Amino acid sequence: MNYQIELRHLHYFLAVAEELHFRRAAEKLFISQPGLSTQIKRLEEVLQTPLFLRDKKRVRLTAAGVYLKGEVEFLLNHLEQTKKQLKQIGAGHLGELRIGFLGSAMQRVIPKLLVRLKERHPNVHTTLEELSNNAQVSALLRDRLDIGFVRLKRVPNPLELHPVFEDTFSVVLPKNHIVRSTSFKNMSSFANEDFILFSQEYSPLYFDTVVSICEDAGFTPKVSHKSVHAHTIFKLVENGLGIAIVPTALQHGFDMEVRFIELKKVPQRAVLSVVWKADNRNPVLKPCLDLLLGHKN
Repeated sequence: MNYQIELRHLHYFLAVAEELHFRRAAEKLFISQPGLSTQIKRLEEVLQTPLFLRDKKRVRLTAAGVYLKGEVEFLLNHLEQTKKQLKQIGAGHLGELRIGFLGSAMQRVIPKLLVRLKERHPNVHTTLEELSNNAQVSALLRDRLDIGFVRLKRVPNPLELHPVFEDTFSVVLPKNHIVRSTSFKNMSSFANEDFILFSQEYSPLYFDTVVSICEDAGFTPKVSHKSVHAHTIFKLVENGLGIAIVPTALQHGFDMEVRFIELKKVPQRAVLSVVWKADNRNPVLKPCLDLLLGHKN
């Protein structure tokens, strides 16, 4: 059979894999449904394995189709990133560094990193995207990010994880709260309070650590609200809807009617780590890591 897989066939396959509906996929691709069905059938013949299970009610991916979908997403994304890197290099830059981060990383670590990059590697172009821990890991594995800043104890292979900043925790209280820094003794003072925490899905390690701080004081926190943004958490605290425990660095950059009491005596720490993919071939990744890991704080 004289048939070669072309880039368009991968786009055809991915459209059907995402839609799981040939008509909708054909409309998305601006081609006819019979033509799309023919191309997918030929692709299956060349690969010598079925990619879809079809019946009158629905279309499903086979195990081989699920595997190919992940690989095609990776290939197409890598090709798109290669085009972007070429454009950056053609414009006189060394390349583009895509950075994912949790909000707390913006208080200290990322601004310092960006300043050092600008000073030492002014031809490196950077992009930033605030994402949850899990979203960063997924993006790194799919080569949609080059580095991420997360609060995780471990990451899957082939990712590398290295701590870059260790912070204390602080209790966040409304300004009129009865407990003051001078009268604060331990967390048991807040056993009957409502707590506002970062969502467990956004940062499981943070959530579990905060719960352990309370449990060490003899109570389980009653969580009334959750959010993924520090600004939202502080706004809720400001309005008397609960108290919060956050990394101490987050007290900077917000002008709200809240107070912070640093928990210096608790053993728990808020550890921020940089994560990257070991086999990432982006040429600007190494200079960035050298700057970051050589100057942790």
